[in-house]
Formats: sequence, C-alpha cells, structure tokens
Amino acid sequence: MKTENKKTFRIQDRIQSIRFAVQGLKHLLQSEHNARIHAVATIVVIIISFLFQLNRGEWLWILACIALVWSAELFNTALERLCDRLHPERHPLIGQSKDLSSAAVLVLAIFSLVVAGIIFIPKIISLFSSFLG
Repeated sequence: MKTENKKTFRIQDRIQSIRFAVQGLKHLLQSEHNARIHAVATIVVIIISFLFQLNRGEWLWILACIALVWSAELFNTALERLCDRLHPERHPLIGQSKDLSSAAVLVLAIFSLVVAGIIFIPKIISLFSSFLG
C-alpha cells in the first residue's frame, strides 16, 4: 500500500508562497517592458473607471480584463524563460511557442480594448454631449 506524502497546512508556508508570487510580479515589472506598459494602462483605466463611476457589472468586466492580461503576460514570460533555459539556441518550434504565448497576450489586450471601448465610449460621448448642449 502506498503512503501519501501529505504536508500539513502551515500559515508560514502560505505566507512564503505569497512572497514568491510577489517576487514574480516584481521580477516581471523589472524585466519586461510590456509589463510596465500594462501597469500604466491598468492605473489609467482604474482612475478613469472611478471618474466615470462604473456600475458593478462594468467594474467586473474591467477587473476581469486587467486580471486576464496580467495573467497572460505572466504565463508568457514564464514560458519564454523556460524555453530560453531549456533550449538557448534558436529553434523554430521554440520560436513558435514564444510567438503563440505572446499572441495570447495580444488577443487578451485587444479584447480588453474592445471591452473598454464598449464601456467608456458611450460615457465619453454622453459627457461631451452634456458640455455641448
């Protein structure tokens, strides 16, 4: 009979896991130019969202888009690092893997722009309409 290797739940282990995750975010922001662009975009969108007083549903869409883009960027960077470590020389399949993972970030970024347009364009038009007449 196999014995299972179960670890006991410890708060210290969970805190350490969070520290590792924060370290990953810090590394992403320090090493990836696109992550810094995402950071600026995130801040701008959150400020604009507060200014336009989004409703709960709009906030959920905005926050989901932010989380999806950041998650995709993290996975993309992780895959690129792993590929570079395992196969430092140029290889067509490694290149395709990297291109595909960055394409996932692009797809989510475009989706996020569309969602932002759907939410903010009517609000901007309404704002300008109220100023003009």
